[in-house]
Amino acid sequence: MSHSDRGLRRLAAGTLLVAFDGTSTPDWVLRMLADGLGGVTLFGFNVGEPAALGGLTAALRAAGDPVISLDEEGGDVTRLAYHVGSPYPGNAALGAVDDTGLTRRVYRAIGSELAACGVTLDMAPDADVNTAADNPVIGTRAFGDDPALVARHTMAAVEGLQSTGVAACVKHFPGHGATTVDSHLAVPVVDVPLEVLRARELVPFEAAITAGTKSIMTAHVAVPVLTGDRPATLSPAAITGLLRDDLGYNGVVISDALDMQAITDGVGLAGGAVLSLAAGSDLLCLGPKPGPDDVERIIAGIVAAVRDGRLAASRLEEAAARKHALRVWSDSRASVPAEPATVGLDAARRAVRLDGAPGPLKDPLVVEVDTPPTIAVGDVPWGVAPWLPQAEVVRVRPAEVSSAELLGRSAERSLLVVVKDAHRYADSRALVSELVAARPDAIVIEMGLPVWRPGGAAYIATYGAARANAQAAMELLTDGAAQVRS
Repeated sequence: MSHSDRGLRRLAAGTLLVAFDGTSTPDWVLRMLADGLGGVTLFGFNVGEPAALGGLTAALRAAGDPVISLDEEGGDVTRLAYHVGSPYPGNAALGAVDDTGLTRRVYRAIGSELAACGVTLDMAPDADVNTAADNPVIGTRAFGDDPALVARHTMAAVEGLQSTGVAACVKHFPGHGATTVDSHLAVPVVDVPLEVLRARELVPFEAAITAGTKSIMTAHVAVPVLTGDRPATLSPAAITGLLRDDLGYNGVVISDALDMQAITDGVGLAGGAVLSLAAGSDLLCLGPKPGPDDVERIIAGIVAAVRDGRLAASRLEEAAARKHALRVWSDSRASVPAEPATVGLDAARRAVRLDGAPGPLKDPLVVEVDTPPTIAVGDVPWGVAPWLPQAEVVRVRPAEVSSAELLGRSAERSLLVVVKDAHRYADSRALVSELVAARPDAIVIEMGLPVWRPGGAAYIATYGAARANAQAAMELLTDGAAQVRS
């Protein structure tokens, strides 16, 4: 291989963030890092004990100069606490409190934990304005549905994270909040005029740019007036035209995971990589599916595209310069004092809302209505069982249980019904409505967005299903006794 070929291959590899299985780094990743690989994205399945994660990131850094990224949003989307649930409430809870100082502190706490583990970039905060109540992929990940509120909290989150030396990655540009399709599965469309996009979706991104965010993630969302039928991740009009030229953003642009079906069903992995780089992306998040052979094919595809003129070599050089500036910034940051460990629980307690007057709990039956996990969240544990150790807790699927059976089991007992995003599932609403009609003294706990509620019952809204949210809700029912289990 000639020197220029080797240099081109290094530039191509330098744009990729790969993923891998397990809690130690495979040889192929170490080899690729030595050959210029851009970095890695870690998932829940990579995270063991904090000390083990520190060892893994140290091994990655010893092999090359990687960006080490993951999705730590707090709330429902957590990687550090994937196996137990996050100690921090997510954005919906922070938006409900609407104290930007609190949001800054929570994100500084998250950033401190990530920095201690050797993570250099957090794919957070989510800056989407969640205007579609039935949004299957954003929901509680957004600060809310008001652009000004989302903007001020996005700014606070960026400042909090980056004060710890962990780069923020504000997502999903130009906005995933008005969609009812999950881009892991297909291409959602936001069919609005540009003036609506500017007045709604773009406001938080402009705030993030003002706050100095080090990176922004693209959405696999088509905005016909801007991108035609292409997702923004592959659109020069979205990335170079709107984000770079119009909004003046000059930091790192990262693609959302290219293994999502919104991309792979249309142009394939290597095709998506080339088109996203040509559109203006600097780092390509490949997602958890591609293995070493796929990564080699993507690198070869990028090299071939430069050779045949579909992709300018200058784009790869520009991407490398931006990534280098990001790494220099990360390495130059001094450590900051940690936030108190209680900041997440304090935030969850301030967010939780109680409507009605629940009586004292008597031999409670807790019915947790199962909600299918989304791909972004994964299978993170949720529910209230850890804080009601004496209670009988049953997790049910509405299609597999009758209200009569549950009412029989709860006779002469307190009945707690726990749901997550009930507004999105007709069978969940039907079951809860039947239970509450027969038991108006039931307590309904909504751990998603409180869009729908049944009449009659005492109602608790937590604005998220993180561990901290569940504890805050149970403290309302047990006079604070839930604290002893934290």
